[in-house]
Amino acid sequence: MATVLVLLDHAETGALRGSVLELATAARDLADGGEVHGLWVGDEPVDPALPVLGRHGVAVVHQVSTGAVDARLTPVLAEALADAVRETGATVLLALSTFENKEAAARLAVATGAGVVTDAAAVERDAEGRVVASKTVLAGTWTTRCAVRTDLAVVLLKAGAVVSRHVEAEAPLAPELRTRALAVSERATRAALVRRTPAAPSDRPDLSSADVVVVGGRGTEGDFAPIEVLADEVGGAVGSTRVATDEGWIGHETQIGQTGVTVSPRLYIGAGVSGAVHHRGGMQASGTIVAINPDPEAPIFEIADYGIVGDLFTVLPQVTEELRRLRQG
Repeated sequence: MATVLVLLDHAETGALRGSVLELATAARDLADGGEVHGLWVGDEPVDPALPVLGRHGVAVVHQVSTGAVDARLTPVLAEALADAVRETGATVLLALSTFENKEAAARLAVATGAGVVTDAAAVERDAEGRVVASKTVLAGTWTTRCAVRTDLAVVLLKAGAVVSRHVEAEAPLAPELRTRALAVSERATRAALVRRTPAAPSDRPDLSSADVVVVGGRGTEGDFAPIEVLADEVGGAVGSTRVATDEGWIGHETQIGQTGVTVSPRLYIGAGVSGAVHHRGGMQASGTIVAINPDPEAPIFEIADYGIVGDLFTVLPQVTEELRRLRQG
């Protein structure tokens, strides 16, 4: 029996991130008869989420307030995680494998000596009771199993990793809510969040069913503006590679590949996409594939119907402008 702690990622409205419930499902298996606790960092209203968490087996929800300090700063989040681990005695911590959570997990590991596995696709206990996480490495060509041997195991799961087992608990619970304030150290507040600008709502089609998909990869270096402008011009969806989502440049919901969304649009345009095997597995059924990459040896050219060897920041604006000219003419 063990206490498993789940980081409850949520929006500013208090709505749970969809994949959090997948973590609760995995946590019940790891607890092996013990309790599943949830950590809610911030002052957003938690009460509306309690019933759904209870249906997924969460026994206790710890709401930690950081006061005037922004809880979205990763040093602050790391201190909240360390505090919750001490408070609960948890031996396992599960969180979504996001850019922010990876950095917080690394800071937590330094502070506690925990073993950390990121981008896990599955997690379980082996015959010896150790926490074992599965993940792909080397561009998806190998699947590894990582056994955590430290007292605290921190596993960050990719969204969709346990969706097939995303089920409610047999016996719903009424979670106990425990609230407390966290005294954040001066060290954790050396950096400050100056401004956050939310992305504007989009009327682009759904990625999995779009007829046209414009995809950006490592070559964007985080600037998806040319990708988005072209996608809007052709009425298409915006997609990305795993590298782009891992770097935090764009949301995980845009990731195409074996570990993301599988697409088969009539037209696929890949800009700055190398064509790694795990990405190709999610798009090679596209009707027409157009590749734009400065490297003439990029693997994506092997399956492309049309290839342009060039810089996406030069090519895409020209393509967009020509499409506008043709449309107006």
